[in-house]
Amino acid sequence: MTKKIEAIIREEKLHDVKVALQEIGIVGMNVTECRGHGRQGGIELVGRTGPYRVDLLPRLQVNIVLSDHNLEKAIETICQAAETGSVGDGLIFVYPVEDVIRIRTGERGHDALMYPDDIDVRKR
Repeated sequence: MTKKIEAIIREEKLHDVKVALQEIGIVGMNVTECRGHGRQGGIELVGRTGPYRVDLLPRLQVNIVLSDHNLEKAIETICQAAETGSVGDGLIFVYPVEDVIRIRTGERGHDALMYPDDIDVRKR
């Protein structure tokens, strides 16, 4: 089966996450800018007119679709690369994916996910 990882991370950690994933052979991903907050509810800042609360902080959403057997390695890699040790490091969500179709070739499933020198090719 195939899974989708949706990781919400700090903007400044994107390069670290991208490089770490490339090192293990994850070559395909999408990145989207988003805003939100978790348990901390945002941050308190002080401006010229006094303190104010910013409750929707800028984050990035990294989406990766991969084979089940690569899931834990990818999660571990993202966690290590994205961690700062501070509140607001992010979350990872994992979803099942029913099918994947490469538009150009019509390949489906696992074949549609394969890239030269990706994590599956390296395992062989």
